[in-house]
Amino acid sequence: MSPDSGAISRDEVAHLARLARLAVTDAELDVFAGQLDVILGAVARVGEVAADDIPPTSHAVPLQNVFRPDVRRPGLSQEQALAGAPAAEEGRFRVPRILGEEQ
Repeated sequence: MSPDSGAISRDEVAHLARLARLAVTDAELDVFAGQLDVILGAVARVGEVAADDIPPTSHAVPLQNVFRPDVRRPGLSQEQALAGAPAAEEGRFRVPRILGEEQ
């Protein structure tokens, strides 16, 4: 952006388009210059509002951890885990071979 004018020029828009490897027409340069001016003005207004006494936030409302406490509980025994399996072999779940490996 030109330091003295405050508005983005067509040349700057063309430069940005080249950097982004965008093919733009002369008419689009004018449209994009106006749109970029509006965007840069909005960003400048946000910068004016942001004050040092306002802490940065990532959420509009405070969040708390929703996980339950990590408490050790008894799990299933090997026999209980395999009881509902369609097939078990040597204390493990038996699943179909998928890689075509030989034994």
